Amino acid sequence: MAELQQATLAGGCFWCLDAVFSQLEGVASVECGYANGQIEHPDYEQVCTGQTGHAEVIRLAFDPALIDYRTMLGVFFSIHDPTTLNRQGHDVGTQYRSAIYWHDAEQERVARELVDELTRDGVFDASLVTELAPLRSYYPAEPEHQRYFERHSHQGYCAYVIAPKVQHFRQQYASRLRRV
Repeated sequence: MAELQQATLAGGCFWCLDAVFSQLEGVASVECGYANGQIEHPDYEQVCTGQTGHAEVIRLAFDPALIDYRTMLGVFFSIHDPTTLNRQGHDVGTQYRSAIYWHDAEQERVARELVDELTRDGVFDASLVTELAPLRSYYPAEPEHQRYFERHSHQGYCAYVIAPKVQHFRQQYASRLRRV
């Protein structure tokens, strides 16, 4: 096994991203958290006010021998709307922004190239608003936010918002699903 690398992504509610990326082959772990805000060690209630500047993110540990960073970003862009500023569906606020927080110069290069390619090819009907920035700070979310969909799949938000995203992902990326 190659040395694991890290990626940090924001695309709306972190429960949605966690539910998808935890099923992706090559992803060793997914942790929900808060990134790039102005205060240290924020909690969920503080982040939800929109006053801390944090984004809801997932931090991934992945095996680059099994999945490369660009492929993960392709999944990322296919499961959320990167054209809506500070919102995903009914989730509205700066904490729900679309963002790629790179960990090194190579991740920055890959992210910028992919955003340029998606823009040039007109993949989306509107301009991408995905924030591209270095990861400046990261704090894990509270335990109740980890693997939320897995533990609460019949809860309303999970059934009506997350489950369709997971189903779409599983159909589109069937060959990339984690083998149990």
